[in-house]
Amino acid sequence: MSTTHSIATERAALLRERLQALDPTLLEIMDESHLHAGHAGARDGASHFRVIIATPQFAGLGPLARHRLVYDRVQDLIPHPIHALAIETSKT
Repeated sequence: MSTTHSIATERAALLRERLQALDPTLLEIMDESHLHAGHAGARDGASHFRVIIATPQFAGLGPLARHRLVYDRVQDLIPHPIHALAIETSKT
């Protein structure tokens, strides 16, 4: 396993661990760092991820409030080791 792959795997696992607090019924984490090669954050070694998450905790919340719940769980990881986080949410 390459060092880059290992680092991305560790960071994805850390995201997964943090987001478990939201009791997700669906949680997909994709490393999209390769799509941002040359970007300022990528040059500094930070990762770019996409998260697809569904949880009953999103019920009654608008998109902004859902994103805030996700960011609250991972805020100490941004901007390093995670430079960018694209979030797709659903309430179930």
